[in-house]
Parts: sequence; structure tokens; C-alpha cells
Amino acid sequence: MEEKPFAAWSWPVEQCLKEYNVTLDKGLTTDEVHNRRQKHGWNELAKEKGKPLWHLVLEQFDDTLVKILLGAAFISFILAFTNGNESGESWFEAFVEPLVIVLILILNAVVGVWQESNAEKALEALKEMQCESAKVVRDGLVLPDLPARELVPGDIVELHIGDKVPADMRVAALKTSTLRVEQSSLTGEAMPVLKGSNLVVMDDCELQAKENMVFAGTTVVNGSCICVVTSTGMDTEMGKIQKQIQEASLEESDTPLKRKLDEFGNRLTVVICIVCLVVWIINYNNFLSWDIVDGRLVNLRFSFQKCTYYFKISVALAVAAIPEGLPAVITTCLALGTRKMAQKNAIVRKLPSVETLGCTTVICSDKTGTLTTNQMSVTEFVTLGGKTTSSRVFRVDGTTYDPKDGGIMDWDCYNMDANLQAVAEISALCNDAGIFYDGKLFRATGLPTEAALKVLVEKMGIPGKKRNESQQTSNHSDNGTSLKLGCCEWWIRRSKKVATLEFDRIRKSMSVIVSEPTGHNRLLVKGATESVLERSSYVQLADGSIVPLDESCREVILTRHSEMTSKGLRCLGLAYKDELGELSDYSSEDHPSHKKLLDPSCYSSIETDSVFVGVVGLRDPPREEVGRAIEDCREAGIKVMVITGDNKSTAEAICQEIGLFSESEDVSVKSFTGKEFMALPTSRQVEVLSDPGGKVFSRAEPRHKQEIVRILKEMGEVVAMTGDGVNDAPALKLADIGIAMGITGTEVAKEASDMVLADDNFSTIVAAVAEGRSIYNNMKAFIRYMISSNVGEVISIFLTAALGIPECMIPVQLLWVNLVTDGPPATALGFNPADIDIMKKAPRKSDDSLISSWVLLRYLVVGSYVGIATVGIFVLWYTRASILGISLISDGHTIVGFSQLQNWAECPSWSSANFTVSPYTVAGGRRTITFQSPCEYFTVGKVKPMTLSLSVLVAIEMFNSLNALSEDNSLLKMPPWRNPWLLVAMAVSFGLHCVILYVPFLANVFGIVPLSFKEWSVVLLVSFPVVLIDEALKCIWRCRRRRGRYVKSEFKKTKAL
Repeated sequence: MEEKPFAAWSWPVEQCLKEYNVTLDKGLTTDEVHNRRQKHGWNELAKEKGKPLWHLVLEQFDDTLVKILLGAAFISFILAFTNGNESGESWFEAFVEPLVIVLILILNAVVGVWQESNAEKALEALKEMQCESAKVVRDGLVLPDLPARELVPGDIVELHIGDKVPADMRVAALKTSTLRVEQSSLTGEAMPVLKGSNLVVMDDCELQAKENMVFAGTTVVNGSCICVVTSTGMDTEMGKIQKQIQEASLEESDTPLKRKLDEFGNRLTVVICIVCLVVWIINYNNFLSWDIVDGRLVNLRFSFQKCTYYFKISVALAVAAIPEGLPAVITTCLALGTRKMAQKNAIVRKLPSVETLGCTTVICSDKTGTLTTNQMSVTEFVTLGGKTTSSRVFRVDGTTYDPKDGGIMDWDCYNMDANLQAVAEISALCNDAGIFYDGKLFRATGLPTEAALKVLVEKMGIPGKKRNESQQTSNHSDNGTSLKLGCCEWWIRRSKKVATLEFDRIRKSMSVIVSEPTGHNRLLVKGATESVLERSSYVQLADGSIVPLDESCREVILTRHSEMTSKGLRCLGLAYKDELGELSDYSSEDHPSHKKLLDPSCYSSIETDSVFVGVVGLRDPPREEVGRAIEDCREAGIKVMVITGDNKSTAEAICQEIGLFSESEDVSVKSFTGKEFMALPTSRQVEVLSDPGGKVFSRAEPRHKQEIVRILKEMGEVVAMTGDGVNDAPALKLADIGIAMGITGTEVAKEASDMVLADDNFSTIVAAVAEGRSIYNNMKAFIRYMISSNVGEVISIFLTAALGIPECMIPVQLLWVNLVTDGPPATALGFNPADIDIMKKAPRKSDDSLISSWVLLRYLVVGSYVGIATVGIFVLWYTRASILGISLISDGHTIVGFSQLQNWAECPSWSSANFTVSPYTVAGGRRTITFQSPCEYFTVGKVKPMTLSLSVLVAIEMFNSLNALSEDNSLLKMPPWRNPWLLVAMAVSFGLHCVILYVPFLANVFGIVPLSFKEWSVVLLVSFPVVLIDEALKCIWRCRRRRGRYVKSEFKKTKAL
């Protein structure tokens, strides 16, 4: 039975030390450390054994289409090896086909291995987050730089400001009055968290509630403490995240497109096998014959040479059926898609993610830094008016730490009254934060709330100066990083800070003593509004007068405070005190009253009888463009769910503001904490996630996020998950599309993701989804084009075998067409413009078929014409003197009967008197095709008709690419010039075909000859009708669809009546 871990947070410090058999002053002994390391191991994340190179290489061949190609290459090698010399081919000509196929497979494997070896870096990024050394007490001695990997449970560790926490630890004692830890990357909380040593009552509580625990990988931003190590290595919260990332990696599923292509490959395998078998059955009498005498089978005759010939035809059929260029074209199209997305600030790390984005049905978004700016800002502040029962509300624009981003609405108080001056003074001086510029963003040093207050001071300006004059003093320094806050510095120069009363949990405030220009000291206080108000006895009015704080005035202030908190604002009360008694002349540590400042228990009495000044409301504001993006998602049929580590009320307020919930909507059935949702029965969880509209999950831990994504995927949803912290990494890995933030995101999140947002902007996701949909439509267009072309090639070879005529194309020619001449038009179809209403349609289902029954029928009709035209021109060259009124016998070739062409294999038995042929010329008479025997007319002599067949196939496929511009629309509505890249690609493909025709060396390799102008005219005339046929089929489909809509609307009218 597995030992239950000790819940250190729920026990007093004394009990924890007893459990680990350790004292704070002595620490562990060397022997005890050794024993515990034997049990718990080193304090480091486990290294997962990577896949060996040979395993990665083999994985690249675990694909249906690749296996078919591999089989075809193997058979081609055997045939080339056994028949190459017999057929009179050169070594290069015999082996060019299998070599090209193998080259394609090797290239595919190299690219695949490269992608695999670069995909699993998330765990390495986690290791980089681990601390390298720690200050530890052992054997009664302080070890200032003990390597962090040597820590064991029970070690006593001392933490100071700026330290990275080396392990999960229980806070045993504070060395300062407060301790704050930045753990947003682990929990998603926007603010640094206050830590203490008091026990937490609950045994089973969320990470955010463990206020006496510090976690590995987080950072101390304020204070120092002594801790006892409770968990190391893989037992830490960071280690648990690594395990979750590993589990999520195992659950990664294929993209919708890959599943469809694999399904297509499996069906293609069956079709190829059936057609090859049919070809053999049709031609078995050419290589196998027998006599039947008295009902018995005798005189069995088998021709191995003819058998291998028809086997080679079957191989050619396989080559024709497989769209070898399809993987390359898909990769190219996806790569082009990534470039488009990069221009829109969406950086795609994994190519298939581009297509998957197009069928996204749910976006699970983090709140902090994704929907919000992750920069605290003051949105309003309240002070009293001319009397105690009235108040003034000042609204503030701007969502960043840039002092020039927005301002105070209707602000004309550059000649500030005493009350507003007090607000500015407290905000500027009761403050240890700073602001710097990193070249992209304005960032805070210190607490985000204090940085926001300094920005407010800059927006308020300097008393007696207009705002534009004040702003001239706020500029970047020469190095472009640190920021000179002129207004804050004016207050700092005016009033010198002489002492600080640190924040503590009991009084919930902090204060500073400053020396005023008058020579007297003043206490400036900020903290939780209720706490500051409780210790205030007076209130300052707008004219600066001080009046007693009565019950009606307290009610006015608390009402305003309640209004602000209901909007998700974090409120701070501001106050000051002039009557400081013995501290009124305090100036240094030598002062007699200094001891009082060393005792935090005295701070409340020092702050008592303060003058209340006002309330400041802050928040991490939503990005301006998020509301529009949420609406776009709604129109596109995409559900948005917010999953955050922040508290429930703040998350709900932000969601209402961005339009995820309407103001009148009941959020109680749409808002859950992670713990609440996990406690629901599975059926209820599915019901909640299935309900239309937005959802918000707050206080979510990594396992909660991962479980929500898993349930959504099991429901058949295609999930995009956004995040920026370490805590998001497992869910990012598990989601169909993991989207990390580029600016604020951790390296762990980026490495676990499929896509990175360079601008951290939620609306960029919506733009990426639109691009994904467009790319998928374009991929369907070129898949339609390539497969319909391949159907034509299969039919042409099948017709050749069925009619018994010489093969009109050899495998290497088909390979050239599939890889080279088809490639440019197919790639150019990836540039088709997107439909205007692409984001007004519901997302397609991930299991929608790639090829519908109607599209398949179109493939067969168009493919039949391709096959008939390709074989037809071959037959007509042999049997007719002219085609469509254009003479073909000017080259001097001999006309034969169709029956002779069908029985060409029997030519050796024909009488030389009955069958004679004449040599004919090619290349404008520069070359003559001669024959040693008349029968060579059907082998050596077929070079011209074979060239015509190949040229017709190329020309038809170029015209067929025009058909693929739109699945349903006519070329009159979607003309070719809408995609000029397609016209360029067609020209390139024709150019490449002309290169192999008119370059003698290449013409010999491919077994073809140059064509004359008349022959080119015939090729184009035979090829063009493919456009008319597909236009007619599109017209039929549009009529059927219109009729279907009419019947549907009539049915609805009848039903309504």
C-alpha cells in the first residue's frame, strides 16, 4: 500500500519538525541526510529516456501510404534487376523509378525524425526552472551554497528576497514581518502571495490555500524566512506537472487531417489490390494457357516473361493510384499557412496544428495575461466631496504600466486640491515599486499594485502644473530600459522617507513615515479599505478640511467600496496621520523611539486615529480587443471557456466585462471552482460542458485543467487551450491545439504548445482559426485535384490492360506527373482566397469525410474522361490518319487496325508479307525511329503515341486544376485570375514538361520525343473538355442544392401552418 504523504500545511510547526526529526538550529545530520537520500533520491526532475534514432526512423515508415510506396519500390527494384538487361534499358533507366520512390521516402523520414527530435523540450525547460543552490543548516552549521539537488525532506533552508525556491517546503518561521512569493507560473494567480507559518486547517485543499507552503520553481519577491523541506524531486508540485506532461504526451492523438488521410490510405490499399487482381485476371490468358482433353487439364503453359510484364503493369497501376506528391504538397501548404499566421503574430510550432485550428470547437483560455493584460492598473478612485455625505468618483483610462497610456477622464485638476494631493502623495511614497521598459512592454519591479499606483501619480501630474507639462518629466533614460517617473520623483524629493512599517496579515496595511517640507513627520498608510477605515477617526474633505468620521460618512465610503469590489476591483484604502507623538521627529535608527518600530505589534496603535483620504480601485484589466474576439467566436460556433487559478468573483467580473456572460445571465450554473467541478458526477460534468454559452472555472489547479480538456476531447470536441504558466503545460500538451503566450509565457508552456502568440493577444487566436479554416478548404481543393487526377491515371492503365494494347505510359512517367507536374498547381491551390463568411459558419466536425459521395462520383466521371482521353489518343495515333481534322501521318508512321493493336503480343506469328511498317520521323525530321523487325513498332515505335498520351495527361491535369478552384462555384463566378499563383504554377508545370520533351538526355530517360505544333493542337483539343464536364457536374450539384433548400423551406412553411 502506497504511503500517504505527510500534510505538513495542516500541522503546527512543532509537529512538522517532530515528524521530520529535525530542529531549526541544528538541521539534519550527515548520516540522516544519507539515509533519506537512499529513500527519496536526488532533488531533481527525472530524465525520461529518449527514443533511439533507429526507433524514430522506423516510426516514419508506420504510415499506410508510405508502406504502399515501400512495397512498390521493392517490387520495382526486383523487376529492374531481373528485366533491365532483357528489355534493353540502361542501368539508369531501369532503376530510376525505384530510386526516386526510395529518395522520397528517405526525405520524408529525415523531416519526420527532425520534427520528432525537436518536439519534446518541455521537460528540459522545466529542469531549467529548478534552483541551483540553497542556504541550508546541517550538523549545526550553515552551508551558504549547497547544491539544490542534494536537498532531502527535513532539511532546514533559509530563503531571502530574490531566491528561487529549491523544493516544496513548509514555512517554519518568518525573519521579516511579511513574506511574499511569486507563484503565478504555478497557480495562475495574478498577484504575489502572502505566506506565513500558521497551520491551514484543511487536509485536502488547493495549492492557493496552502499559505504556509512555498513551492519549487517559485520566487521570493519580498521578505525572508526559514523553511523545512517536505518534498523533493518528482514528489514536488513541479515534479507532478512533469508527470502530467508525460501522461499528456502519451494521450496525444492524430490530427483530424492525418486520421482522414490514413483512412484514405487504407481504402486506397484495398482498391489497389482489387484493381491489380482484376488486371491480372483479365490478362491471365496472355501468360497462362492450357488444354483440356477428356475433361482433364493437360499441356499447361506458363510464360514467366509475360507474367512479369503484367506484374509490372500492376506496379504501374499502384504508382498511378498513389498520390506520391500529396504529402509534400500538404507540408508545403501548411508551411505557407504558418508564414501567413506568423504575419498575424501566431507562430506555429507544429505544422499539422494549422489544419487542426480550422475545426476547433472549444477554446479553453487562461485569464491572467491572455484575456487580461497581466498588468495591474487603477481604473477608478473615490474621495469625499464638499461634505461627509457626498463623494467624488474619478475614472481612469489605460491598461498598462505605460504612464502615457490613457489618463484620468475629465481631469482638470492640475491645480489639485489638498485631498487629491494627499492621494498622490500616499500613492507615490507609500510604495517600493518601479517601472522599466524592456523594448516591448512596460513592466513592474516590486508589487504590481504599487506599480499601478505610481502610474496613477504620473497621470495625476504635479500640483500646479498641467498634465502635459508634468508628462514631459516622465521619459525613458538613454539606455531605453529604466523609466524616469517625474511626478513620483517630485513627491520623493519633496518628502523624504525615514521609516517603513511593513505589511502584516493582522492589520492588513503598510505605512511609511516621511519628513514633510514643514519639518514635521507624517505617516502615510495604504491597505485593505475596511482595516484602514477601522483605524481612522477623521476624514479629509475636498477642500482639505478635516472632520470627524461619523457613521453616515463611514456608510458612504463602504457603499462605494462595495460597488467597486462587485466589479472585480481590488480596493486599497488611503490615509495619513500628522500627530505622531514621540515619532513626530523620528529621523534615524538612533532615535529613542526606534525600538517601537522594530515591534510589529505596535504598528496598529501607530496607525490609529488616522485621517481617511479615499479608496483606489485596481484590477488586471481585460484587453480591449477581447470582447470583439469573443463575439467572433460566438458567430463562428466556437465555445469559449475560461480556466484560471484566480478567485471566483474576479474571474466572473472579467468574464461579464468581456461579454462571455451577459449582465442578466445567471452565472451560478456557468461558474465553478476547480474543486466544485471535480466533485460533480461525471454525467453532470458532461452536461455542464455541453451546455451552450461560456463557462468559467476558477481556482483551477493543473490537474483540473487537464481533466476538463480530457472530458471535452472524450465528448468529441476539438480543444484549443491557451496558457502562459508552468501550471498550464500539461493541459497545453493534452489539448488538440496548445497555445502559449509569447511575451509573458514561460519556456515550459511554449515548449509544450503547438502554437505561440507573439503578441499574447486572444484575438490573434480567432484570426488563426479563420486562417486554419481557409487552409483546410484549400487543402481539400488540392487533395480533390490530385486524387481526381490519380483516378484518371488508374483508369487509363486499367483500360490499357483491359483492351490488351501496349502500355501507353510507363511508371517513371507517372511518377514524374504525380511528383513534379502536379506539384506546383496543387501547391498554388493553397493560395485560394478565403470565403468572406468563413467565420460565420459552424466549425466542421473532425469526423467529417474528406471525400463525400458526390465528390467521389465527380472523381469517377472526370477520371473516366482522363483515362479515355489518355488511352484514346494513343489508340487513335495507331489507327487513324487524323484527329478532329488535324492530320497525324505527316511524320510517315504506319496505320494499323484496332484488332492488330489489341493482339500486338501475337505479332511474331504474323506473316511478314501481311504486316509491314515504315520508319517515321520525330523532332521535325531531325531523328528517325527505325525498327529491326515489324513487331518493334509496338514497343520501340510507341515512343510518339506514348508522348502524346503523357502530354494529354499533363494538359488535362492543368485544366483540372482550374476545376479545383472552387468545390461548387463555376469558373465564371470564381475565375482563374482570382488566384494568380495558380496561373503561374500551370505555366511552370507546362514548362517542366517541355524541358523533358525537348532536352534529349531527359527525353531518353523518360522514353518520349518532341512534339510538333499540330500534335500540340491535338493535345489541347482533347484535354480541354475536362473543364466543360466538371462545369456541368457543378451545375447539377448547384441545382440539386437549390431544390433541396426550396423543399426544406416549403416543408417549414407547411409545418408552421
